[in-house]
Amino acid sequence: MTTLVTGATGNTGRHVVAELVRRGERVRALTRNPAAAAFPAEVEIVGGTHTAPEELGAALDGVDRLHVTVTAGLAEVGPELVRRAVDAGVGRITVVWGGWVGPVEQAVAESGVEWTRLEPQEFMSNTLTWVESIRTEGVVREPYDFPSALVHEADIGEVAAIALLEDGHAGRAYNLTGPESLTTRERIAILSRATGRDIAFVPITHEQAVERLMATGVSRADAEYVIGWYAAPTEDATTVVDTVERVTGRAARTFAQWVAEHSARFEEPRIPV
Repeated sequence: MTTLVTGATGNTGRHVVAELVRRGERVRALTRNPAAAAFPAEVEIVGGTHTAPEELGAALDGVDRLHVTVTAGLAEVGPELVRRAVDAGVGRITVVWGGWVGPVEQAVAESGVEWTRLEPQEFMSNTLTWVESIRTEGVVREPYDFPSALVHEADIGEVAAIALLEDGHAGRAYNLTGPESLTTRERIAILSRATGRDIAFVPITHEQAVERLMATGVSRADAEYVIGWYAAPTEDATTVVDTVERVTGRAARTFAQWVAEHSARFEEPRIPV
């Protein structure tokens, strides 16, 4: 059986691929940039994007299972992707939601095949947006010191792989968190210990945070939604649940583990001598 992973080089997709490969499964990885995909030789790499489902006939050929991550631009065409996947013979779908049950998530739920929706809260990888300011200035600029039950992307990937391969997960919506809820300052403290650097928290205004996000190409509406979520996170976003442990049989990875994997990226630039 073959699993098609869309967005295969993204934050979660690459972990889904890795976990499926670890379990000895046949994987077809869909990515916009096949040349840059550093996957094992047994992974079949296909060029393309899930936001252009009309071009995915060959990618869907012979596929039994599908993993989809809801990303920008998918809401309008996602239902068409789901329809084409079902028509091609896909019998099981996992979908990482976009933060709410939108058109793609609804299409998956109404597809008529087995499905599992993964509802991760804040990704630990969001911390990578701090890399430049920490490396060059030793500071983190954020508008709110909010608690967040961050989840490791590898845990999302493992839960997705299990839901794709094993029975008993159909029709489930899994809220995914890490094992602890941490404020911005607490995350900074963990980073400071791991890197051996003093890292300061510098508050900025709500509007400054919105404008900073817009500068990356995000619309004002989307930027307001994201920063608004930080201003008033939902109970689900701040409350630890044991879904990862129940599905995988082991404790969810901690933020300290994530930092240990990425600490080199936050180190102060070395000055040539």
